[in-house]
Amino acid sequence: MSREVDALKEAGNNEQPRLKRRNKSMRENLNETVITKRYKVSEDQSDAEVDDKKKKKVSKVLSKPVVSGSSGSKKKKKVSGKVKVSNGLKWVTVGDTKKPMKLVNGKLVEPRMCHQCQRRDREGEVVSCQKYRGLTHEDIAKACPVCMDICNCKACIRLFKKSWANVERKLSPKEEAEFSKHMLKYLLPILKHIHIEQENEKEVESAIQGLSEVEIKDAKCPQDERMYCDNCRTSIVDFHRSCSNCSFDLCLTCCREIRDGSLPGGEEVYKERFINRGKAYMHAEEPACKKGTARTRAKLTECVKSSDMNHEPADSLEGHVRLKSEWKLMDNNSIRCASCGSGHMVLKRVLPKNWVSNLEGRAEKIVVEFNLFNDPVPPTQKCSCCNSVGSAKAGNNNFRKASLRDDCKDNNLHCPQSKDIQDGDLEHFQKHWIRGEPVIVLNVLELKPSNFSWEPEVMSRSLREKSTSKTMKGSGHLEVTAVNCMDWCEVEVKIVDFFRCYMEGLMHHNMWPKMHKLKDWPPSDMFEERLPRHFTEFVSSLPLKDYTCPKFGFLNIATKLPPKSLKPDMGPKTYIAYGHAQELIRGDSVTKLHCDMSDAINVLVNVREVSVDGAQLKEIEKAKKRHMAQDQKEMEEFLKGGNQSSSTEISVLNNNRKGKECNVFVPDNCSSNSAGALWDIFRREDVPKLQEYLRKHCREFRHLYCSRVEQVSHPIHDQRFYLTLEHKKKLKEEYGIEPWTFVQDRGEAVFIPTGCPHQVRNLKSCTKVAVDFVSPENVREYMRLVKKMTLHAVKKAVDFVEKLSK
Repeated sequence: MSREVDALKEAGNNEQPRLKRRNKSMRENLNETVITKRYKVSEDQSDAEVDDKKKKKVSKVLSKPVVSGSSGSKKKKKVSGKVKVSNGLKWVTVGDTKKPMKLVNGKLVEPRMCHQCQRRDREGEVVSCQKYRGLTHEDIAKACPVCMDICNCKACIRLFKKSWANVERKLSPKEEAEFSKHMLKYLLPILKHIHIEQENEKEVESAIQGLSEVEIKDAKCPQDERMYCDNCRTSIVDFHRSCSNCSFDLCLTCCREIRDGSLPGGEEVYKERFINRGKAYMHAEEPACKKGTARTRAKLTECVKSSDMNHEPADSLEGHVRLKSEWKLMDNNSIRCASCGSGHMVLKRVLPKNWVSNLEGRAEKIVVEFNLFNDPVPPTQKCSCCNSVGSAKAGNNNFRKASLRDDCKDNNLHCPQSKDIQDGDLEHFQKHWIRGEPVIVLNVLELKPSNFSWEPEVMSRSLREKSTSKTMKGSGHLEVTAVNCMDWCEVEVKIVDFFRCYMEGLMHHNMWPKMHKLKDWPPSDMFEERLPRHFTEFVSSLPLKDYTCPKFGFLNIATKLPPKSLKPDMGPKTYIAYGHAQELIRGDSVTKLHCDMSDAINVLVNVREVSVDGAQLKEIEKAKKRHMAQDQKEMEEFLKGGNQSSSTEISVLNNNRKGKECNVFVPDNCSSNSAGALWDIFRREDVPKLQEYLRKHCREFRHLYCSRVEQVSHPIHDQRFYLTLEHKKKLKEEYGIEPWTFVQDRGEAVFIPTGCPHQVRNLKSCTKVAVDFVSPENVREYMRLVKKMTLHAVKKAVDFVEKLSK
């Protein structure tokens, strides 16, 4: 046998030159076959026309080489001199390589390969692809997704590189000067406040030391480190007090509050522990431990207790921990450290001596020179596009009704088109923004054709990653931590399963919709690295980049920090969650009532509707009735258990409330194809009444494990409340306030001013991307947080105007 093999090898070597000549001839004949097959000569065609078409076709064939790569089918080698056929393809040896060939009308033709799925067995020149549902057959015929720069295969998305220079908007010197003056008009009062605060603290230090002039010690703080108050966690910009014994730092605002008697953290604060009563309680069902024999019930009770102990809530609240700071103010107004209990708080500074006072003098000189305060924009100034009662003028489509407040001029929200803002409608935006009104920008995503990247299938493929190394085999980014909106506990789910349920839906055991949400995933520091194309597309499509661009926004105060300083996390942040059109009240996919510490823009980039059949709708209605009966029973038991004095303050939510019922605005486009999320944004001036309502009715709300909220530390910052439609009606009845309520459609960007509490409920599965920014108009609302940004922003504005004036 071995002799025969050796003989074959020798024969093969001798025949090699002849085989090469034959293969070359085969390739020439093959190209001629392809041309002949596709262009049959008709009787009325001349030889010149045929030759011309052949030449054109030859150039086309030669200019479209097949991309190398693995095909969708496994390659089959020759067996006993024969060729194996797989998926209609024959693997033929051409030269030193094997190529797949397709048999068409008895002729072998080299097929073209799909760039996306790497398959070669597709029929026709152009094949519609399910991964680009928005592209028509004609669109792909004109240019493929790779040529259009919108290919969403994993390789293209990961290798996508685009310079920040394509995102940055170049400003003329005149524009920069006007923007600098605009910032100084709003930031100079903050700078003066910082200077006055420092001078007052210097006087206190002089009294403590008994000297007329004091020398303030320098604090050691490298530029790449962030110094913050250990009590309130806000940044320290310059003057502060530091313990002489330990490393505890205290900002000037906290020092003032200690001397005034309002000790920060000095109140008795409780963190409530929520009891996990099991899944049966959450769904208002009869627990399984009440059925069967006594022994069975005992075993089931033990199982429920053990499983409840291992279920970790999303915010991991501790139980009734009493926190009381031991700040002590001495007779000479010095402060004893609450951390170590022995040291004294010593006044220190970060910036050079007189740095703030010198900057204030330079800024005031510019303000006087250009008369910046002679024509301020009053917050109550009425926009020219509204009439006397605050409703949009006839024929104006750039407004959206959002509330039914009586005798108010702000029931309508400004809704410009993205192209209008790009064309320079900045002043109109600023008139509404300075009054603390949200702004909705329409059709943000229409400016870019590459919006297919936000589809759930693409997101799943982009974010999922498995390690192929031997040491890290089986690891990688395959799972993610989600929050279950029923009990607000964290659950580990596979990325592919999460996005599959994003498209198809998920249910509890009793057909109640199961809502999962991902918050800030992937993390902001990994967003640009793992999703470079998504990052660039999002930043490029942002409206009003002078405010919103996280790196180059000239009017974004957060970009004014020194290059080496530690920057705050401003995003982009991704929020991916399921949704349900009908208000469930219990287990809704919501972002609970909260208030951001900076301005924000939130863009809805993807919406996917999940169908619900009639059988599930019937089960949902049955479950709602059980929930209402459980609410009624628990409230009656609470009032009977020695809480009769609270009966005037606590009311049971039902549909038969007596008395006058106020109407609140309900959008009529909740069921449209592009509708994604329902927003409620409250005005800043309504915050005190809103807080009072939540404290009064806190027991009507549920939080962890669907347990009732027993105590309230801060009604808004606790993030435990979501006001349903019934609660919004009752809020208006009792306190006369109402939020702006509107539906965010796909491709719309919502500007949320800082200081405005807001909540969101998903009507469908939604993907939102948000970026925080700090605008000059709203600096007063978060002055305590942005003192450092303010100083550096004023310095840059002063430097530029002075340079331009010389």
